[in-house]
Amino acid sequence: MASDNSFDVVSKIDLQEVSNAIQQAIKEIHTRFDLKDSKSDIALEGKEAIVLSSIDEYKLKAVNDILQNKLVKRHVPLKGLEYGAIEAAAGSTVRQKVKLQQGITIEKAREIVKL
Repeated sequence: MASDNSFDVVSKIDLQEVSNAIQQAIKEIHTRFDLKDSKSDIALEGKEAIVLSSIDEYKLKAVNDILQNKLVKRHVPLKGLEYGAIEAAAGSTVRQKVKLQQGITIEKAREIVKL
């Protein structure tokens, strides 16, 4: 009986909503007093990742908070984001790559099947 029933698990992020959230976050970054001259930026790398960059780690954290708030308001789940390490970039800036998870890993799929 159980073998007759099946279900599909889908994990997708709406890229249009992600793009809209990034545009709103960039607009807020350019208008905030504490981030005006910080060379902070958010860029979407294709369909796979978001790159956050700023002058130091504290401002990068503020940029990350702004982006997360905008994503939540646009109903994009934060569990679909995978944060990389903060690394030094050119011109004494720092950057962080945020990977967008599309789909489910094989290990997660096996855990779900066991349930």
